[in-house]
Amino acid sequence: MKTNSPEIEKNETTSENTTEKAGRRTRKSPSKATRTVIYQMLPRLFGNTCTECVANGDIFQNGCGKLNDITPKVLDELRDLGITHVWYTGIIEHAQATDYSEFGIRPDNPMVVKGKAGSPYAIKDYYDIDPDVAVSVPDRMKEFEELVDRTHKAGLKVVIDFVPNHVARRYHSDAAPKGIEDFGAHDDVTMFFSPRNNFYYIPRQMFQPQFPQGDYCEFPAKASGNDCFNAFPSRNDWYETVKLNYGVDYGDGSRHFDPIPDTWFKMLHILRYWAAKGIDAFRCDMVFMVPLEFWEWAIPQVKATFPDVVFIAEIYDVGQYRDFLFRGGFDYLYDKVNLYDTLRAVQCYNHSAATITDCWQRIDGIGNRMLNFLENHDEQRFASEQYAGDAAKVLPSLVVSSMISNAPFMIYAGQELGEKAADAEGFSGYDGRTTIFDYWSIPSVRRWLNEGKADGGQLSAEEKSLHGIYRTVLRLLNSENALSEGDFFDLMYVNFDNPHFSPHTNYAFLRHSGDTTLLIAVNFSDAPAALEINIPALAFEMYGIKPGKRQATELLSRRRATKKLSPDEPFTTDVAPWGAVIWKMK
Repeated sequence: MKTNSPEIEKNETTSENTTEKAGRRTRKSPSKATRTVIYQMLPRLFGNTCTECVANGDIFQNGCGKLNDITPKVLDELRDLGITHVWYTGIIEHAQATDYSEFGIRPDNPMVVKGKAGSPYAIKDYYDIDPDVAVSVPDRMKEFEELVDRTHKAGLKVVIDFVPNHVARRYHSDAAPKGIEDFGAHDDVTMFFSPRNNFYYIPRQMFQPQFPQGDYCEFPAKASGNDCFNAFPSRNDWYETVKLNYGVDYGDGSRHFDPIPDTWFKMLHILRYWAAKGIDAFRCDMVFMVPLEFWEWAIPQVKATFPDVVFIAEIYDVGQYRDFLFRGGFDYLYDKVNLYDTLRAVQCYNHSAATITDCWQRIDGIGNRMLNFLENHDEQRFASEQYAGDAAKVLPSLVVSSMISNAPFMIYAGQELGEKAADAEGFSGYDGRTTIFDYWSIPSVRRWLNEGKADGGQLSAEEKSLHGIYRTVLRLLNSENALSEGDFFDLMYVNFDNPHFSPHTNYAFLRHSGDTTLLIAVNFSDAPAALEINIPALAFEMYGIKPGKRQATELLSRRRATKKLSPDEPFTTDVAPWGAVIWKMK
């Protein structure tokens, strides 16, 4: 693997106040200067050092990472990487095939568990920690609380999942506070829908998925989590989960929110329970499958007691973005279907880099409230065969995704090392993703952990170089004011007819704060680019930039040069294949 630039820095774009909406624009940054940079990890995978995992292996064959593997050294290294928040995925107790009945935990039926380890999103006890990730199962909550404390002592914040739409097929809490009843405890199972029920039922039907389910019996069948309102889910359905009832009758579309449904109160209690444990943020799963009215009701109540708790929404419809921000009360939203999908299309499907301009225009005014990323547990790894196939090509996408706004930015454990997800782990199969269903180990992360030293001692030269690139980029996001709280100005509209700039493979923009201007240009191409980039007079007027020569530093390579800033002459720079430049000028 070759890397095109030795170092990269962080960038950002704000989206609050826009002055020009055609092809150029500036966005005023929020008042707080710290950019949120999230590191997502599954502790079950992250700390697992097994080198000989077998497909479909159980926990005894393949091992399992523990919360205690996330040591102060690991956390210090993540902070040094430029991380501000750690998203611990899969720590709430969910259905799995491992038998923990000796600890008073009711076993799950393997027929309704995906893989041996189970989906982290098939929650079977909202009030407990998954026993898989505990060294001492009876002390699993204490181990989690100690992890929260370690994370905070390292100067990092804690993100966990809130999964509101569905639960495991056999939900049962043995850890709920006194007086809290299980979901479905008083349901009328003879009715498809009742505003007093927690679940939806298919009356007089046995649960019969379209594949052998062994000795599992469910009568009457409950609707599955992906709005599958029949008794016959397929393998592609979320057959291991049950849809929760928030007062919407999916039979006739009617909505029943007065009186407040029982499910709402139960979910509000769960949110407050975890917030009281010092959680800093909730990543809320599939928020659009839950009525907007619930979020509008619940989030302000949580924030009344825990005002600093942040809510991040997983959402896949740009048309609903503003409702979930301004009505629903979310702080940030996934921008998967906008920026992520566009960057992937540019990378993989020969789409024009000029389409990136459409991304910020589409979310004009809310861009700084997106969560941008190139990888997470649902998406294919950038370096996988199914995506780019080469981690060394990440620089243009990384720079644009992290620097086009002041929005939070997220990476997924192993992304910074070029993890390829080249294993067929079991239930997950060979799909370019790191499994969330199987007991497994992440090869690149295992080499970085180096038997607990967390020093990258077993990494290849290419992996170390890529890690250095990510470290440079992520640290820049908060070390450069122009990236943490600066304005954004898109340069594409003055370069479409430029013979020395290809809007198909190149993208360029400015970031500005105070007396500092950054010119950022990327190259989505196998060929080097000798660019001459036009900067319009409007940018000079808006930011009070005086034309003339400047001593400039390229923040990725740290090379220095004399550069000329002028509305009458183009800015010249070379950009390597699949490379980027960030020229800083005072």
